[in-house]
Formats: sequence, C-alpha cells, structure tokens
Amino acid sequence: MNYILEARELRKEYPGRLALRGLNLQIAPGEVFCLLGQNGAGKSTTINLFLGFVAPTSGAAFVNGVEVAAQPLKIKEYLAYIPEQVMLYPHLTGLENLSLFSSLAGFQYKEPELQAYLARAGLSTEAARRRVGTYSKGMRQKVGIAIAVAKHAKVLLLDEPTSGLDPKASNEFSELLRQLSAEGTAVLMATHDIFRAKEVGTRVGIMREGKLVDVRPTAALNAHELEQLYLTYMHD
Repeated sequence: MNYILEARELRKEYPGRLALRGLNLQIAPGEVFCLLGQNGAGKSTTINLFLGFVAPTSGAAFVNGVEVAAQPLKIKEYLAYIPEQVMLYPHLTGLENLSLFSSLAGFQYKEPELQAYLARAGLSTEAARRRVGTYSKGMRQKVGIAIAVAKHAKVLLLDEPTSGLDPKASNEFSELLRQLSAEGTAVLMATHDIFRAKEVGTRVGIMREGKLVDVRPTAALNAHELEQLYLTYMHD
C-alpha cells in the first residue's frame, strides 16, 4: 500500500525529556487518523516532525515518500497545517488572506474562484469580505480549510482544531474533514476530543509518554468503548 504519511522509528529528545520514543505510523490517502493523549504525550511533537518544524533525534518522517528532514521545502507542496489558532493577517479580509496564501504556494486564482473555495469551506460571501480580525475561531478555521483546498494539499495536519469551538462550529468542521477525506485527502489530527475522534476518525491512536500504545479502527468501537479504552491507558 502507498502511504502518504509514514513515521519510521521516529524519536525526539529534548534536554532532560524524551518527547517521542520510536514512533512507527502509516497513514493512507483518505484516512483520518486521530491522535489521542494527554498534554505532553507526544501528539504535537509528532505533527511538528512531519511539518519539519523540529528535526528528529533519530528515525525518519516521510510525506508522499519524501523524507522530511532531507527535503523540508519539497514536503510543503503536499501539506497544509491548521494549528489550534489559525495564523492569518487580521487586517486583510478572508478573500485577501486566501489570495495571498494560495499565491505563495504558486497558485493564482481570480476572485470568483477564491469565493468558491471559501464558500465550499462554509464561509459566506459577506464574511469573506470582512477583515479577519473580526472573525471567530471557527471562521478562521474555514479560511484555513479553504487555503488547504486551494493548495491541493494531499495531507492536512491538525493540532487541537476543535478546542474552543462551539458545537455547531465543531460539527461544521467535522463535515468538512469528511468531505476532504472522501476526496482522498489524508488527515492527521491531534486532539483531546474523544467524541470528535470517534465521529470523524477512521483510526485512532492513543499516545502516552511519547509512545503510541494502541491503534484501533473507529468502526470497531462506540464512543463509550473508546472513552473507556483511553481512560485505561491514562491510569498509572
């Protein structure tokens, strides 16, 4: 099988702390893989290693077959990243942000095309013309999704994307992920939200102290069973 994301014995050590202990992970196109775990479990470190934000101590991360540490610029062609707080230019409109970020990725779109990407992400025409400084977190995330789609990203990396979202915004976000997954986009999402992981994930992985301690297909568990499994691993 061709994996779009792969970690091979990925290890990250900081002074006095081992953040990741020999991670092995494969994610196929169209998969939504949710990483569950407490703060400090290694979820964000995993995403940062795939992004090339930090270098591995040993092992390797691959995106579309390209080793991240060897070709950090090349892998950006395949990735889009939505952190907990989407970083956009607050003085620009949603349209202007999308135009800027898609042009930086090498795409030049006319305004109707930009509007269509934002509308697909669930942002109204009126909102698209407002400054991002007036946006809620959910609206900023919609611009983030629109940027990912406009860039034709093969992989979406998400770090706690639903924290601080109200239920309606969370549901809208989940629906967008399902659509992207159906079109073949791979998603790796670090989250504390067990319910959301069950709802949108195809597989869930539970991390503890830098190790991936369990991986399950979400279809094999109901939300209660997943919660109990998670709590089992969180007990000392």
